[in-house]
Amino acid sequence: MPEEAKKSGGGGDGGDIYNVQAAEILANEALLLPINEAAPIYEKLLATFPTAAKYWKQYVEAYMATNNDEATKQIFSRCLLNCLHISLWRCYITFIRRVNDKRGSEGLDETKKAFDFMLNYVGNDAASGPVWMEYIAFLKSMPVVTPQEESHRMTTVRKVYQKAILVPTNHVEQLWKDYEHFENSVSRTLAKGLLSEYQPKFNSAKAVYRERKKYIDDIDWNVLAIPPTGSYKEEQQCMAWKRLLAFEKGNPQRIDASTANRRVTFTYEQCLMYLYHHPDIWYDYAMWHAKNGSMDSAAKIFQRALKAIPDSEVLKYAFAEMEESRGAIQTAKTIYESLIAENGSMTSLAHIQFIRFLRRTEGIEAARKYFLDARKSPSCTYHVYVAYATMAFCLDKDAKVAQSVFEAGLKRFMHEPGYILEYTDFLCRLNDDRNVRALFERALSLLPPEQSVEVWKRFAQFEQTYGDLSSMLKVEQRRKEALSRTSEDALSALENTLYDVVSRYSYMDLWPCSSKELDYLARQEVELKGWHKVYVCICAVLAVILQACNNNWKWLANNTVKKDKSATLSRGGMLGATGISANPKLLPQSAKVVRPETSQMVIYDPRQMKVPDFPATTSGYTKEVEDILKMLSQPTMSFVKNLPAIEGPSPDIDVVLGVLLQSTLPVAQNATGKAAGTTDLSKPGVGLNQNGSVHRPPRDGQSTRRKDVERQGVQQQEDDAAAVQSQAAAPRDMFRLRQIQRSRGGLGATAASQSGSSAFSFSGGGSAFSGDQSASTD
Repeated sequence: MPEEAKKSGGGGDGGDIYNVQAAEILANEALLLPINEAAPIYEKLLATFPTAAKYWKQYVEAYMATNNDEATKQIFSRCLLNCLHISLWRCYITFIRRVNDKRGSEGLDETKKAFDFMLNYVGNDAASGPVWMEYIAFLKSMPVVTPQEESHRMTTVRKVYQKAILVPTNHVEQLWKDYEHFENSVSRTLAKGLLSEYQPKFNSAKAVYRERKKYIDDIDWNVLAIPPTGSYKEEQQCMAWKRLLAFEKGNPQRIDASTANRRVTFTYEQCLMYLYHHPDIWYDYAMWHAKNGSMDSAAKIFQRALKAIPDSEVLKYAFAEMEESRGAIQTAKTIYESLIAENGSMTSLAHIQFIRFLRRTEGIEAARKYFLDARKSPSCTYHVYVAYATMAFCLDKDAKVAQSVFEAGLKRFMHEPGYILEYTDFLCRLNDDRNVRALFERALSLLPPEQSVEVWKRFAQFEQTYGDLSSMLKVEQRRKEALSRTSEDALSALENTLYDVVSRYSYMDLWPCSSKELDYLARQEVELKGWHKVYVCICAVLAVILQACNNNWKWLANNTVKKDKSATLSRGGMLGATGISANPKLLPQSAKVVRPETSQMVIYDPRQMKVPDFPATTSGYTKEVEDILKMLSQPTMSFVKNLPAIEGPSPDIDVVLGVLLQSTLPVAQNATGKAAGTTDLSKPGVGLNQNGSVHRPPRDGQSTRRKDVERQGVQQQEDDAAAVQSQAAAPRDMFRLRQIQRSRGGLGATAASQSGSSAFSFSGGGSAFSGDQSASTD
């Protein structure tokens, strides 16, 4: 066996035998092996997937390749009737024609019978058009000697044509054209009447094929039959098949009933090739036969279904029900006995249904006798006692026998709350309130508190209905005391609430309050009694979240250091290439991850949060903020005061920097009305470059004074270096560096083209430093 199949679970005894991937691996492996070695693999595959037509075809073709005709015939006899797949049947007819080619007229007759046999089973397939055409071509090629044989052959071909054009296949139009040509070649006079008769039938078949194709296209014809998994694709396939079945049952072509039934039968058989393990398909198939009056066919379908799904109890009950309905009592009894024998420990339901069956078919005495035997079984549960006692009370009208059965079961099932409740219901029907209270007291004294919740609830309801006020309140208080032992908050469980009053004074769907009040009281009840559990759950969830956050912080710190180191090296190379020395002082430092103190974290509760009291000034800001604002320049202070108020954590630094870079800040005005440090662009010849720098026309003779330009460039470079040193202590932010590099790129390139060295720019007439360094690239 291939190693892949073993790993997929297809090779071991404990693996999934319906592993489709492992099956495909085995099938592909068998293709490469001689048939003697591949046969065990095929047998194993087909034992698991008995309706897989592609595996049967692969298996039989392997024997056909070795000319082993006997083995080939045996395989075809095993698979053809269960796999109505057109490709497998075409392989069969190919084999039959090859075997009978050299047998003369006898071989031709056998081949003709094989064609009739095939078309009887798969002739209604939507893909059977080529098969019909092949059959017609075979009939036309048969040798004839006498005119009688020729006439017989023409009549046979005509009948086959007339059958073929009634089937909605993919070649129905081609078949109609061939039929027209055939009739016209035989007799134009006769052809006119026959063609006019079959023209409407052909049109109907063509229209039905178009509708039929819509349903067929939704079906996946390559899936293997596996037990239901509940997957979405599986559900879609089931619905697609059911839509096709409903379409065929509607008889859209309006053909005769027998032909329509054969078409529905063929569709069901094809459906079961892919939904072989779905009990609902088997049941629908059997019930369709039963509805049409063929009970024997329905029984055969049930037998096949139980062979396909031997563990399906519901199919066995359905089969027994059908047999009982048509009077086959002994067959139904055999099915019930097999249910009891095969289920092992899970036989209580089978016992109950068999007791009911015996009472219906054989009488009270047979049911009583079987109950006495069934209660001795170690797997018998209290359900059997309840079912038989209820049957004796309701059907046989024998309350004494029913109470005796309940009392006998009480000795065995006193620890079962469900049995206690059923017994109390029975006693309530007898109006035996004294024994009801005695039963409640007896059961509650033996049941542990955690199992007595429903019993206490039913006891309280009983007292509310049949008792007086004092007994009702007494039972309610006892119930609270008993159940408070199982609650973490015993004091709150003992308290009386308005919800208890609502519970006592409600009846069925009638309530002593509105729906809103009921919802409110229910929420209060949950909060009161379940707050401790909710609190514990919340704490546990928070602990898990904090642990995950702690792990993420550690991972982030480690990876941040690594990324910063690698980024530092890459930036150093990049900056060196652009003309700036990779000075470590000028590069951003590795980020230091500060983790919060988790031990001081508490659950957030806005009602417990107190806002710190700061003395406010007349401007609305605190004194500390006012002192900071006084230290800022007028434009910066104006910008800060115009920022919107933000409550909560500090804003993202990158977002703030982006806002700063995209904002237009107000500037101070000088005495002349012009902004300080600006250039009058209204003068003739003065303009702005693409990067925002000021462009002035050269003075007379400036283009010839290269030495002055070089001297100015050297002086500017020295001033820039001094400015960079003065800014060494400023915060190093890569976001700001990138923004400044973009804004200064054009100006730096201009300076570099003039002086051939790095350049730094200042704005505002030298009155203020406009930003960080900007690299110029050549």
